[in-house]
Amino acid sequence: MDKTSSKEKDEPLDDSTEEVSERRLLNQIHAKVTEISANIERTQIADYVSLMNKPRKLILGNLIAGVTRGVGLGLGITVFAGTILYALKALGALNLPIVGEYIADLVEYVQFQLEGRRFY
Repeated sequence: MDKTSSKEKDEPLDDSTEEVSERRLLNQIHAKVTEISANIERTQIADYVSLMNKPRKLILGNLIAGVTRGVGLGLGITVFAGTILYALKALGALNLPIVGEYIADLVEYVQFQLEGRRFY
């Protein structure tokens, strides 16, 4: 083993090598922080924290969402039920022996309910 080579190993690294390693480390840190920032932005944590700090805004948003869902559900069921009743009425007009009688009774019952009278 050469004395000069062991002597060089004990000497500190020169400034340029330290700067390069520091720069490399800073670039790695910058890349990681950028990745974390993108993940936070993608998951919208800032919006979540904002909502948690403002409960009135959270309640109002949930109230509006609930009312909207309720109105949509009501309209959807109305359209669906109307379509089914229309189809049943059309089937009743075909005068099929068993099914036609059942459908006619069902349509009559629904019409009585819509008019506010009781079906006996």
